[in-house]
Amino acid sequence: MSARAALDKEGFLLEHLSEDAGFFYRGGKLLEQGRSEWQDYEVWETPLFGRLFRLDGCFMTSERDEFYYHENLIQVPAMAHEGVRRALIIGGGDGGSAEELLKSPTMERVVIAELDEKVIDISRRYFAAVHHGALDDARVDIRIGDGMKYVNEDGPAAGDRYDLIVLDLTDPVGPAEALYTEDFFRACRALLDAGGALSLHIGPPVFQPERVRELVQRLRRVFTTVCPYFLYMPLYGSLWGLATASDTLNPQAVSADEIDRRLEQRRIKLLHHYNGAVHQAQFALPNHLRALLA
Repeated sequence: MSARAALDKEGFLLEHLSEDAGFFYRGGKLLEQGRSEWQDYEVWETPLFGRLFRLDGCFMTSERDEFYYHENLIQVPAMAHEGVRRALIIGGGDGGSAEELLKSPTMERVVIAELDEKVIDISRRYFAAVHHGALDDARVDIRIGDGMKYVNEDGPAAGDRYDLIVLDLTDPVGPAEALYTEDFFRACRALLDAGGALSLHIGPPVFQPERVRELVQRLRRVFTTVCPYFLYMPLYGSLWGLATASDTLNPQAVSADEIDRRLEQRRIKLLHHYNGAVHQAQFALPNHLRALLA
């Protein structure tokens, strides 16, 4: 993908949310682009979001708004847990999820199973403001390769068990599609320790309602407790869904006051979005989402 192809005639980067809708941001300066073994990539210096990363023409992360996604993907299940010690991230090569996990004083080991080594390279060189050094932390073990293989073969062979498994992936198309199947969710469930949970994003309910509904249904066929929650993601241009899934952990059942108490007790600071009130509010579904997910 060329810089000329990425920008429209007025200098905006475009992305479609569906066949009938999309959004745009001013591109600014293209810092690097190319194609890895798996996908096209672009790094931009933008007026609104600072440094911004795109894969196959889709916005992935940015310096100035990554906290909306990473804080809620990680802290919602982590704060409901008694103390996450071991975590597995499938994808997550920008390091933002790992950085959130390392805020926990109990964290001992984070495995990142990232398919595309180029994503790690780009993140190390351009996105320190996202990972804050987490990619080179001694507790982080980066495995370049297929997340499917790790979950089905390498992890079980090593006897690995996790308190939290995070699917920090692109949308469920292309190479990532197989990582959103019921079979893969079941394989992740087998790697969870007692009290463990799976965390993932499920997409925009306004623009891709069938995808959101289907992913929640798949999770419910595998796990006893599935908690979808929603917030506006600036870089993704829409209300966006995330979910936790577990046989025992229920983040929705933890009160706002208890979340704030745990944040203080665990000395988790430097949060720009997440707190006890936000934790609870995101589970309050309007009627149209209740109907979609019924």
